[in-house]
Amino acid sequence: MQATVTWNKQMGFSGQTESGHHLAMDAAPENGGENQAPRPTELLLHAVAGCTGIDIVSILEKMRLTITHFEMDIEGERAEDHPRRFTSISIHYRLEGDLPEDKVRRAISLSKDKYCSVSQSLNAEISVYYSINGVRSEDPL
Repeated sequence: MQATVTWNKQMGFSGQTESGHHLAMDAAPENGGENQAPRPTELLLHAVAGCTGIDIVSILEKMRLTITHFEMDIEGERAEDHPRRFTSISIHYRLEGDLPEDKVRRAISLSKDKYCSVSQSLNAEISVYYSINGVRSEDPL
């Protein structure tokens, strides 16, 4: 996999992915940017959510289950000192549909522990929670 990222002046960068998609990144004004695009760290959290979300949808579909709605709330805590890496990430999966809890737990567990290459590439503690049809599980995975 490869990417090309080009500096656009000040703290702005634009990139083209190997699959031909474009994206932009920028810093906050207090860091010399113009706030014209997401921060790289924001994109990283979105990448974790997207990766695990794709896993979960794929696994549940293979189980022949139908998801009617799926959202994730993701929050990252960063170290105080540079490089200010993410030290912990919390994901709350909110799913709706005719979804047995044991199957949802299995799909989330497989993504967390085996399949999500983005989260597995990070040195952060990842905790996950889930709700099915508005009922939150009391047990984190």
